[in-house]
Amino acid sequence: MQSIYLDNAATSFPKPAGVSDSMKRYLDCVGATINRSVYGRAQEAGLETLALREVLARLFHFPEPATHVVLTPGATFGLNLVIKGLLRPGDHCIVSGMEHNAVMRPLQQLGGVEFDRIPCDSEGFLQHGALEGLFRPNTRLFVLAHASNVCGSVQDAAAVGAACARHGCFFLLDGAQTAGHYPIDFAALRLSALAVPGHKGLLGPSGIGALLLTDELAASLTPLVAGGTGSASDSELLPPYLPDRLESGTPNLPGIYGLRAALAFVEQQGVERLRRHELALCERFLDGIAPLSGVRLCGTREPGRRVGVISVDLPGRDNAEAAFRLEQEFGILTRCGLHCAPAAHRSLGTFPQGTIRFSLGFANTEQDVDAAVAALRAISAG
Repeated sequence: MQSIYLDNAATSFPKPAGVSDSMKRYLDCVGATINRSVYGRAQEAGLETLALREVLARLFHFPEPATHVVLTPGATFGLNLVIKGLLRPGDHCIVSGMEHNAVMRPLQQLGGVEFDRIPCDSEGFLQHGALEGLFRPNTRLFVLAHASNVCGSVQDAAAVGAACARHGCFFLLDGAQTAGHYPIDFAALRLSALAVPGHKGLLGPSGIGALLLTDELAASLTPLVAGGTGSASDSELLPPYLPDRLESGTPNLPGIYGLRAALAFVEQQGVERLRRHELALCERFLDGIAPLSGVRLCGTREPGRRVGVISVDLPGRDNAEAAFRLEQEFGILTRCGLHCAPAAHRSLGTFPQGTIRFSLGFANTEQDVDAAVAALRAISAG
């Protein structure tokens, strides 16, 4: 039995051709790190890293210099870097009712920092009428998951960005489920920072991501990690300039090479084209499950307001058992549970039972979707 991979919201699979080859070439033929040495292979690695920053800046319409594209171990690190590096006792933060634990756990760790959640409706969308009333004089940061990792609903980030601009508040967007899946324009959304992982919609390897941030926000951050940068080695103080100030330690060069190769594929295909493919599959999936009385969709049925992250609940059944059967009997790989986002499940009314999540990627086909729908039909009926 062949398997059908529908867990792309966790990590994309398969990777585009060339990603693993590029990583292997670095490990087998380059090997050098950056900022430490001046021989040819070290310079090649440095140029590859600079090229990656430039591609990321171009992809997200980032108006700042490429030096302000900070490479991280992933989106979670970038979110922590801003949340913990910026907020101090007495500060206030606003989040949505759909946030991932990558946002909520750092906030919960910060003593003396208050936060409010904007309530979301049963489809996972912000109730914008409650937005203005949550800003305070001490509101310093707004953090928003651009799209839900549970149900795929895409928030109106432009409206949030405009509100943050009116109130003089930094705006951090979590692009974990939209980067590579949905167009993101840093300037148009009035972002202060964008955190993205390399291994999801950007189709790169695990352990690499990026934080794009304005000079104003960067100047307000206390770095979480300090150490060697290969620059300003005459001083025991961190360099004051980016990206060095926020990139202590040896970078993940295999990840950098792999992500650069993945982004070449993303740029060649175009985010809009990738999105059209995903939306067509998403609409086919939603149409397929609509007649199934034993399957409840969590989130919106409007394809244009979502990404290809689809959660379902099987009322009266054990979702975990159903997910197990999907793999064992039909070869369909999904994720079941609370997806590291208990607040989102409370908003959707699926706490504590969770959901079965099907998440689509560039390599999925209509046949994959039809097989998943047929399997759900059989499980929910039998």
